[in-house]
Amino acid sequence: MNYLVTICARGGSKGIPGKNIKILNGKPLIKYTIDVANKFKELYKSVDIVLSSDSIEIICVAEKCGLHSEYRRPDYLATDKAGKIDAIADVVKYAEKTYGKKYDYVLDLDVTSPLRTLQDLSDSLRIIERDKNAINLFSVSECGRNPYFNMVEEKEHGYYAQVKRLPANVLTRQSAPKVYDMNASFYFYRRTFFDLGYNGPITDKSLIYVMPHICFDLDHPIDFEIISYLMLNNKLNFSL
Repeated sequence: MNYLVTICARGGSKGIPGKNIKILNGKPLIKYTIDVANKFKELYKSVDIVLSSDSIEIICVAEKCGLHSEYRRPDYLATDKAGKIDAIADVVKYAEKTYGKKYDYVLDLDVTSPLRTLQDLSDSLRIIERDKNAINLFSVSECGRNPYFNMVEEKEHGYYAQVKRLPANVLTRQSAPKVYDMNASFYFYRRTFFDLGYNGPITDKSLIYVMPHICFDLDHPIDFEIISYLMLNNKLNFSL
């Protein structure tokens, strides 16, 4: 099996300036992702890792963290409106041409959701390998809100109600259909995904991996404060 690991780290973050290389517990944020990518490579051997960035600063920091990459993300894929799937597809095209191979799986690791382990990746890979019809798999967490109970949206008449209507025989949150939060940590794609024209990670044949530990995306400055506290005070029940 041939595996491609993509690490997408665009410059110009607005929510948290410079977040991809912001120092977290003594290390640039991107290093956590590079470290687990290298562990994955050690375990599965036939693995290529490619950084997708338009930022020279990010590229230089990644190099110091152990990842050298010749690839440069094109400007048209580095805007706020550019889709990530298109960015990953461009890396796949580049890597297959550069390394002269066809990949069986593409693993995308999100820099801003670093709370994942090699065990998470290995367990997820086994899940998608067992289901030959699955196109992709993405990581999720137990949800904090349930669209059947405590999430509302505006309806056509201008009033508000639950996002999803409960089945008539369901009266409690515990018996409602199970829902999850996408935590953006990692995504496994079969190579065929990129030939089928999908523009997002949710398909009609997607699988999930439920994180058995805390995991969340760093979108707001307070998120950095929270994760820093957890790390500094040994509140995580797993090792990165």
